[in-house]
Amino acid sequence: MPRPLGELEDAVMSRVWKWNRPVTVREVLEDLQKERSIAYTTVMTVLDNLHQKGWVRREAEGRAYRYEAVSTRAAYAAALMNDAWSQSDNPAAALVAFFGMMSEEQRQSLTDAVRIVQGPETQEPTEPSESAEPAERAEPGEGPGENPASPRDLGGR
Repeated sequence: MPRPLGELEDAVMSRVWKWNRPVTVREVLEDLQKERSIAYTTVMTVLDNLHQKGWVRREAEGRAYRYEAVSTRAAYAAALMNDAWSQSDNPAAALVAFFGMMSEEQRQSLTDAVRIVQGPETQEPTEPSESAEPAERAEPGEGPGENPASPRDLGGR
């Protein structure tokens, strides 16, 4: 389980996730400087720390590096939620409290996510035609029902 990102780590990762491509320290620095005063060496240190923690991979380009996210923001958020939930002494009560905090839009997103995870085999069947063959079921971890926060998505963290 990843530790939550610090404020500056989150600011840097937000850009890496948003841009969804390999980035340089200079690119991140210039964007961060629109909001705060920050030194090149600080951004370089943060990206190096994120690399050491397994959040980004890097590839040399001349004397510098290009950094790319190892996983998605969605996988990061899912891992944080899973960790918080697993630490509860009453997981059902924790979920009820969490659902109570959700907006209607968030509850609809949850409903949609449950449908995706459950897959077509648990949804109401339509009238099958005589030529219809049973659908093959995917093995766990394959296809659209794959857990978005699997360890491989989180860089093993």
